[in-house]
Amino acid sequence: MFCWKCKNEIKVIEKIGRSQACPYCQAYLHSCFNCRFYDKFAYHECKEPQAEWVKEKDSANFCDYFSPIKEKPKNHKTLSKEEAKKKLNELFKRK
Repeated sequence: MFCWKCKNEIKVIEKIGRSQACPYCQAYLHSCFNCRFYDKFAYHECKEPQAEWVKEKDSANFCDYFSPIKEKPKNHKTLSKEEAKKKLNELFKRK
C-alpha cells in the first residue's frame, strides 16, 4: 500500500490495525484517505454505502469497510487562471 500523506510504499503483511502509523511520516494508515472507498465527491466522502460517517478523514478510525489503496496516489497539478482559461478556449475552439 501507499501512504496518503508522504506517498511512500509500505509493505503490509497482515491486516492494518487502527493505531498503525506510516514508518516514514507517522500518518495513520487506517484512515479514510488511505481507503479505496474514499471519494471526496461521494456522499459522506465514501463510496461504501453502509459505512458510517467519519468526521476526521486523516485520523485513525474503526471503519469495518476499510480497504487499503493498492496503487500510488496521483499528484494532481493545479493550473493557473491563465492556463485554465487557455485549456477551456482550446476545448470550445475559442480564439
